[in-house]
Amino acid sequence: MTDVLKGMRIVEGSAFVAVPLAGMTLAQMGADVIRFDRIGGGLDAGRWPVAPSGQSLFWAGMNKGKRSIAVDMKSPEGKELITRIITAPGEDAGMFLTNLRVRGWMDHETLSQHRRDLIMVTLMGDRHGRPQVDYTVNPALGIPDMTGPEEYEGPVANALPAWDLVAGNMVVSALLAAERHRLRTGEGQDVELSLKDVAAATLGHLGMIGDAVVNDAPRGKAGNALYGAYGQDFVCADGKRIMVIGLTARQWSGLVKVTETADQMAALEARTGKDLKDEGVRWALRQEITHILKPWFAQHPGPRISQQFDAAGVTWSQFRSVKEAVAEDTDLSPDNPMFEQLHQPGLGTFPVPGSPMSFSRHARKSPQKAPDLGAHTEEILGDVVRMTDAEIARLFDTGVVQSPNYAVGRSAA
Repeated sequence: MTDVLKGMRIVEGSAFVAVPLAGMTLAQMGADVIRFDRIGGGLDAGRWPVAPSGQSLFWAGMNKGKRSIAVDMKSPEGKELITRIITAPGEDAGMFLTNLRVRGWMDHETLSQHRRDLIMVTLMGDRHGRPQVDYTVNPALGIPDMTGPEEYEGPVANALPAWDLVAGNMVVSALLAAERHRLRTGEGQDVELSLKDVAAATLGHLGMIGDAVVNDAPRGKAGNALYGAYGQDFVCADGKRIMVIGLTARQWSGLVKVTETADQMAALEARTGKDLKDEGVRWALRQEITHILKPWFAQHPGPRISQQFDAAGVTWSQFRSVKEAVAEDTDLSPDNPMFEQLHQPGLGTFPVPGSPMSFSRHARKSPQKAPDLGAHTEEILGDVVRMTDAEIARLFDTGVVQSPNYAVGRSAA
């Protein structure tokens, strides 16, 4: 956490990964992010992974540092209340993130009638307005067709929702860009982007669309090899598996030096008439290079390889499960100032990350827990919507809003 965006208030109505990630990223930079959900919880309330208690670790991860209000979103009064929260006055307010746009209510055209300078960023599934998620966009654009072992014919999906993560950070960029425009002109803005367009643009930026058009052969699977240069996984003498990279000239020369294979690599160059200083050549000859290197790794245990590679500045890593990484890698522990060991009721005690960004003018702050659903309902109704105690009590009495805290030690009457 940091205070670089302190004073900025953003309202979030969202589900899945991208927009919750965007709101959490802004909250960790100090913005006051208010998330509204339906009473009983929205689509993410119980999303896996879950703790042994059944409570969602996903919810806890994606909603750190936000304020939460639970509202009956089907009732006219609940809809009016959400409108008032989104369009509440304030120079640094009037900003709304969503992927749950509802025409005629929760859209820019309607909401901006209540606040002309409203900034609204909407993430859609595709540009036609159809629903999409990472696991449908990825196969539609061909990524699983080039993922997996070389000999495997079927598509291979990925456990990491890459397009959601890219899109979430683009939502942050869009909001901050629109807010800068408003500061200069006083104008609000309706910003739209789609998950599929984010993915398609990324493929274009990486040269993959051009590759598909101008080259006859489709890009195939490469297993764990690094496409276009040299990178490969090897099994060590003790059974540990590592990944080693020879992308740059320095990485490549360091790898050859430590493995003492310079003579064999020179012989490969002489036999093929090709120069291994060219990363494209290293890609084309990757199987021959791997054949040369494989015996060296098979003769050396992982700890010894680690020492030699680190001393020589070789780029490498060990394959681990997430459990192994948490147990062994100090970058996933409170030794890393980004993390703090937190106890979260119903979930357990484990390292929780704050923002990965470090600002020279703002001190890093401890990560904050995600709120219980509706934990800030009364607070938001008072300090954002400016309701009186009697008005707030009536909303609780009639079931329009809910909070796990409200009924404790008080009467709503």
